[in-house]
Amino acid sequence: MAIVNVVRYENNKDEIVGKYAENDIRLGSQLIVYPSQTAFFVRGGTILDAFESGTYTIDSNNIPLLNKVINLPFGSDSPFGAEVWFVNQTSILDCKWGTAVPLQIEDPKYGIVVPVKAFGQYGFRISNPRLFLESFVGNMPSFATELMTNYFRGVIQSKLSTVITQAMLSADASIVNIGSKADELSSIAQGLLSPVFENYGVQLLLFNVMAVSVSEEDVSFQRLKKAIDASAEMQILGQGNYQMRRSFDVLEKAAENTGGGTMNAAVGLGAGLNIGNQMGNLAASTINTPPPLPQMQWHLAVNGVQQGVYDTASLLLMLSQGKINTNSLVWKAGMPQWLPISQVSELNTPNNETPPPLPKTSEQ
Repeated sequence: MAIVNVVRYENNKDEIVGKYAENDIRLGSQLIVYPSQTAFFVRGGTILDAFESGTYTIDSNNIPLLNKVINLPFGSDSPFGAEVWFVNQTSILDCKWGTAVPLQIEDPKYGIVVPVKAFGQYGFRISNPRLFLESFVGNMPSFATELMTNYFRGVIQSKLSTVITQAMLSADASIVNIGSKADELSSIAQGLLSPVFENYGVQLLLFNVMAVSVSEEDVSFQRLKKAIDASAEMQILGQGNYQMRRSFDVLEKAAENTGGGTMNAAVGLGAGLNIGNQMGNLAASTINTPPPLPQMQWHLAVNGVQQGVYDTASLLLMLSQGKINTNSLVWKAGMPQWLPISQVSELNTPNNETPPPLPKTSEQ
C-alpha cells in the first residue's frame, strides 16, 4: 500500500463527513485542512487529535493522543496506521421538510380535529464536529446531507403538532387562518427544534414554515367552517336575535315538509301554529326582557402556556376541583397585567356551599 505524503479531503456540497482513503501515514507528511473543515485522527474507533483549517506537518508533537496509543519512536519516519476523518462545517441552507401524512390538530377555539399539512425549508451547520462524528457517522466512509435530513424529518414532524397548537393559542387563531401566521410558526418551531439539533452537534440556523394547508373538502374542516360562521352570526345578531333566526329556520323547514294529504296538512298547520306561538313568546321576551349580562372572558396561564377563554363560573369550578389554585395567573380585557386569582376580586367569592345552622324553634 502506498505511503501517504499529503493528507487532504475535498468535500462536495452534499457531503458532511468524508474519510481519507489511505490508513498508512508517515511522520513528516503534510495535513491540509480546508476552510470550514475539521480533521480528526481516529484509531480503533476512538476519536483522538483534531485539526482546524490550515496546513500541518505531522509529527509526534501535534498528534499527542495518537502518539500515546501507538508510541511512535522519536525521530522516526516510519508509517503508522490511523484513519483521518474530515467534517464539513459550511452552512447548508436548502434542506426541505414536509408532513408525510396530515397532522391531526385540534382547533383550540372550537374543539374540532382537522387534518393539516405543512412544508418548508431549514438550514444548519455542524457546530460541534466531534459530537456529530460520534453521534451519527459510526464506521461509514462518508455521510451525506440526505442521511441527516431523513433522520431529522421524523423529529420535525413529531414537533409540528405542538408548534401549530402553541402558535394558535398565542395568536388566539383558528386552523382556518393559521396559514397567515407563518412567521410566528417559524419562530416557535425553531425555538422547539434547536435544542434537539444541538444534541447531535448541529446548529439550526433557520427554520421556515412556508405553507400550512387544510383540504376544504374534508368533512371536519367543513364542520369547523360552519362553527365559525355560526359564531360570527351570533356575535353580529346577539344571542336573542340569533335564537330567533334559528327558530325561523325550523319553522321554514317544517312548512317545506308538510303537504300531500289532509292529515299531513293538519299536522303541518298545527306544528306551524305551535312554532308560531313559540316565536311570538320569544319575540316578546326578547323585546320586553333586557339581554343577559355578558360573561367576562378570562385567559388562564397553566405551566407557562396560555389557555382559554373561560367564563367566571368555569374558572371557579376548576378552582374548586383543584385543577388550578389561587396562585394561577389570569387576565381579561382591561387588566394591565396578569394577576394571581387571589388578587382578583371577581374570582374571590365567599364559600356559601355549606348551609348555616337551622334556627331553633319552640318545639326544641
